[in-house]
Amino acid sequence: MVNSSPAPLGHWTDDEPLECVSILPESENVVTVCFQAPSGRPFEFDAGQFLTLELPVPGGPLYRTFTISSSPSRPKSLTVTIKAQPDSIGVRWIIDTLRPGMKVKANGPAGHFTAANHTAKKYLFISAGTGITPMMSMTTEIYDLGSHCDIVFVNCARRPSEIIFKRRLEHMATRIAGLDLKWVVSAPDRYQPWTGYQGRLNQLMLGLMAPDYLEREVFCCGPESFMQSVREALAGLGFDMDHYHQESFHAPAIPGPQHVEAPVPDDDLPDEDIMAEVTFSRSGLKQSCAETETVLAVARQAGIAIPTGCTFGVCGTCKTKKISGDVYMVHNGGITEDEIEEGYFLACCSNPRGKVEIEL
Repeated sequence: MVNSSPAPLGHWTDDEPLECVSILPESENVVTVCFQAPSGRPFEFDAGQFLTLELPVPGGPLYRTFTISSSPSRPKSLTVTIKAQPDSIGVRWIIDTLRPGMKVKANGPAGHFTAANHTAKKYLFISAGTGITPMMSMTTEIYDLGSHCDIVFVNCARRPSEIIFKRRLEHMATRIAGLDLKWVVSAPDRYQPWTGYQGRLNQLMLGLMAPDYLEREVFCCGPESFMQSVREALAGLGFDMDHYHQESFHAPAIPGPQHVEAPVPDDDLPDEDIMAEVTFSRSGLKQSCAETETVLAVARQAGIAIPTGCTFGVCGTCKTKKISGDVYMVHNGGITEDEIEEGYFLACCSNPRGKVEIEL
């Protein structure tokens, strides 16, 4: 008897275009585009990877890179979730022009920002805005596989209505144990009460959200300024940055052994091997110290009292004015940007850099 079943098609490769099958609105100026392979071939990728799309905009093709928001555990389709910024050209073309049935060329999948490379018992996913997309892919895969789950999932948005995938993630959290969702917004929606975290993500929030953060593998994605603030907050808490990973877009990888993770940027953090000196202008005292010591600790060593309360950059009691020099400060809301511009800093969470003179 002859077996007449068709031969397996294999997995999709980027020699075949992607066909748009649907465009789903998520929030204002945010859509999820769903693609399938015209041949019916399934997709193979690691959760957290990205694609580079070739968009036929007027004036010539435009190449834009987007993280895959769907999970490899659902291989028959592939989605990207994108937001149009005021100066967007490629995303604006997708929202205004791309329609079901149209095809676009793609390169990839590629990228190394994936939990597949860093398996762990506990994860801390931190994202802002559309930086939630790789976290959604990784979380959905864990959910679909029925694996043991211990994820603290933190997402920051301007308003509650702008949190992407909120309902979908909350549904997942009702079906499995161990998915702990934490939302942070800059401001509430006008007609909707907000009972979650509000303000700028900081060390205090991280400590409340994930008290065992030192034991977790951390993945972070968002604007560079956001990721830098997260790196600084974690470093200030004594986190081992070897277990920190962030999204870094680059050219699609080519086959071969060079698939290595992009290095985390050097944030020029205080170094215990580098010495500094603090001068207290009123008394004329000078105190040498390591860069890793806070100005508050240096003042106490010199016998100078600085009023203090929380010692965590929240209350603002230790606000001090700098006459000259630089300090490295990671605060938690106890000082305003205007005060920083005027030369003030919080002694409890600031490290001296080189020679610093303060008004005490």
